[in-house]
Amino acid sequence: MKPTGLRAAAFLLGATALASPAMAETVKITILGVGDAYEFHEEDGRGGFARLNAVARAERAANPNTLYLFDGDMLSPSLLSGFDKGQNTIDLTNIVPFDLAVPGNHEFDFGPENFIEKMKASKYPWAAINITNADGSPVEGLGGVTWKELAGLNIALIPVAQDTTPQVSSPGDLKFLPTVETGVAAARKSREEGADLVIGVVQTDMENDRALIASHAFDVIVSGDDHSYATAYDGVTAYVETSMDARFLAPIDLMVEIGTDRDGNRKIEWVPHFRFIDTAMVEPDPETQAKVDEFKAQLDASLNVEIGVTEVPLDSRRNVVRAEEAAIGNLIADAMREATGAEIAITNGGGIRGDRTYDAGTVLTRRDILTELPFGNVTVVTELPGSQILAALENGVSQVEKGSGRFPQVSGISFAFDPSAPAGSRVSDVKVGGEPLDPDRIYTVATNDYMLGGGDGYSALGGGRVVINAGNGNLMANDVIDYIARTGKVTTRVEGRIRKLGAN
Repeated sequence: MKPTGLRAAAFLLGATALASPAMAETVKITILGVGDAYEFHEEDGRGGFARLNAVARAERAANPNTLYLFDGDMLSPSLLSGFDKGQNTIDLTNIVPFDLAVPGNHEFDFGPENFIEKMKASKYPWAAINITNADGSPVEGLGGVTWKELAGLNIALIPVAQDTTPQVSSPGDLKFLPTVETGVAAARKSREEGADLVIGVVQTDMENDRALIASHAFDVIVSGDDHSYATAYDGVTAYVETSMDARFLAPIDLMVEIGTDRDGNRKIEWVPHFRFIDTAMVEPDPETQAKVDEFKAQLDASLNVEIGVTEVPLDSRRNVVRAEEAAIGNLIADAMREATGAEIAITNGGGIRGDRTYDAGTVLTRRDILTELPFGNVTVVTELPGSQILAALENGVSQVEKGSGRFPQVSGISFAFDPSAPAGSRVSDVKVGGEPLDPDRIYTVATNDYMLGGGDGYSALGGGRVVINAGNGNLMANDVIDYIARTGKVTTRVEGRIRKLGAN
């Protein structure tokens, strides 16, 4: 029988005890996973690369049998990445390199060429078993299943990327195989090839995480993408959802017993010990902090320029801009429409990234707007019939229950939607300038270049006559900055542009 991790069923069936407990060896394997690390600096004294690197150094010092793993999303989005396309995150993680990094969807926000460039600049390996070139050939420099030998254990690391990346980012013609199926198959094959421990390093949503856990093909899974913190253990698979910006970390200590059964076969048993680290309690790594301070100084001079005061509260939190009309979404869409003279503006809530609130009376700076809109997207204009605009809105609300970034923030148009209706049939009462949407009439629509190219599933925005393309458009952030600076204030409120039916 091939070696396996501890299985809950073994307890229920009365697993055979080790033949000679005195001959068994117990070793500790520490697994530290992190992902969705965008901002180079701390936020309210928590997170950031200086604290992350301090934790990684400490874990390796405490246990040489430590695996430090990155499960996706660092090159984008952040304020600084808008200038250096994520090089700052490479510089900071090179100080304390990972044992393995998996590309997240945001690794491709600046195109596949930028990812390959940054991968080459890394002092650690990147890998993903489900990313290939368009012809199915391997991507140069991107590894696959990675084997590590620690404390006499053969450990297989299964790196898996998010298969929806082509819909939510810009990976060019790279091909992404199914996340779950590809990951499970590789895990099972690694077990057959003699892995004592199989560890999934994945960047995918919780729905896929649950499927990976249920496969019982993995001993441990560290996962990113959801921006949340979670740990779980079902008696077979230990799981960590690795938070955001290294705010909270959860090292897992596997206490592994290596021995033999009565037949003389190698036998591996383990128990997970989860630990919780609030990085607000961590002293920043001095070497990393010096680099962070350098980056901060570069930004401060040009970004701390005041542009206006908001007279109303603004809320850019993820659960707001991806689920309902938001005043900040109205502000951004209004700025796009005014800058272009379009009749309608539609932008994706997932492109609004500040994840914070602004009280009425807050003085807004260029930094604030660039933090909210860090992707460097350009405002474009196309001409479309009303039927395609309706299809675009249907796409926008089709995954609202999942918190998808495609949720639309709009200007010049209003609509209602029923989240309990089938996707594709949720939108009603669409009006443009107060008049019902005419499916046959051609409207001018301002959006961003990412959405015009089909990003976030917005294929319905394509095919029209493009009036302003990406090469001739302005940065969205600049349109918003100019819009605020023109009057020196923000007065845009939530006003019923988007109505959720069935809501209390």
